[in-house]
Amino acid sequence: MGELINNMTNFIGQFGYFSGFLLVFLESMIPILPLSIFVAMNVFTYGNIAGFIVSYLGSVSGCICAYFLCSRFNKYFEKKYKGNKKVRDIKKRLKKIKLPTLVVLLAIPFTPAFAINIAAGLTNYDFKRYLLAVFIGKLPMIYFWAFIGASLKESLTDYTILIKIIVMLVITYLVSIVLNKFINND
Repeated sequence: MGELINNMTNFIGQFGYFSGFLLVFLESMIPILPLSIFVAMNVFTYGNIAGFIVSYLGSVSGCICAYFLCSRFNKYFEKKYKGNKKVRDIKKRLKKIKLPTLVVLLAIPFTPAFAINIAAGLTNYDFKRYLLAVFIGKLPMIYFWAFIGASLKESLTDYTILIKIIVMLVITYLVSIVLNKFINND
């Protein structure tokens, strides 16, 4: 297993930061790609800080790109499903999702971000709120996968790492509530 990891990190390292960025970027749009492995490979290849930054920027950029691609198809989507009551109801509910809820959804490591990106784009979810949610929510999620990937065995046995992750999720949620109040007072 160690040799496989060394071979993969050497391969990714040959292409510089862009390869690590691209892998995480693509995962935001192609759900079958394993984000956890890509983030772990970035941390192994570039170190904790650089690997985290490359993964975070790739994930945020991929989410934003997916949002814009899906928002382009909104008119087609609206025409095709205009008369469908279920689709209209789902769109209404999705548009009503508050910033803190969206942040938490994006922060949870096992939530499919691609589905959130698609839904936000197709419903024309407020871009400013979506952008804030992505920037805030992706921090703990990438942090989680970086720690898990860097030392899976230690992360599962060292409760301090799990406590840090939970604290970061709570802080993220609280920050999103404050930002939501700030945005709604515009």
